[in-house]
Amino acid sequence: MIHLGVNIDHCATLRQARYRDAGRTTGGEVEPDPVTFALCSERAGADGITVHLREDRRHIQERDVWRLRESIGTRLNLEMACTPAMIDFALKLKPEFVCVVPESRQEVTTEGGLDVVGSRDRVRACVEAMNAAGIKASLFIDADLPQIELSAQLGAPFVELHTGAYANAYHSPRRGAEFERLRLGCERAKACGLTVNAGHGINYVNVVEVRTLPHLYELNIGHSIVSRAVFTGVDEAVREMKARMNA
Repeated sequence: MIHLGVNIDHCATLRQARYRDAGRTTGGEVEPDPVTFALCSERAGADGITVHLREDRRHIQERDVWRLRESIGTRLNLEMACTPAMIDFALKLKPEFVCVVPESRQEVTTEGGLDVVGSRDRVRACVEAMNAAGIKASLFIDADLPQIELSAQLGAPFVELHTGAYANAYHSPRRGAEFERLRLGCERAKACGLTVNAGHGINYVNVVEVRTLPHLYELNIGHSIVSRAVFTGVDEAVREMKARMNA
């Protein structure tokens, strides 16, 4: 059984499009509520809820994260930049998981994996702080062998392999090569003692192939589920994705 982490960021994106200046994140006319989306996802079978608290607060707000911490019954996965401010926030929040991601103000969503090799000391400090607090740390990386191997050496128990390049190449001749790169990355991560998650750009079509990658523990999927929920509702969107993941 591959676990499903539902990323609710883009439910918050929809709210912020109209109510970013409302002064509150829920109540009254402010909608939709990403925490309600998370609770509906849990009832439909989600194994965890993922949120990315960005530095520019473009979608998820701090109050959303604290409400999730108090409300959900599964597990909270906090995507976060590798910065002192976010490390401090995570240590106060105490989610079950954190996923350390790169972050750029210019990007629409996270593009590309974390450069563990180029930021070894910062990543090591973050992983050690999470491990000491009993929070499971995952590093969001491309399926490159040096990045995978160093992630294990730095003590991260999980990696999340970035599937964006594969998703973008799905309808092109590069698809096979990108899938093979992911497959080899999964095999190497497992050999290094890492638990393997994957995410970014996974949808109701390409998940049929993604699910055949070896050693997958969890897929983190957001945009496609939020998009499908517009037409079918949250319950059906989550149930269908989980069924396709585990056919």
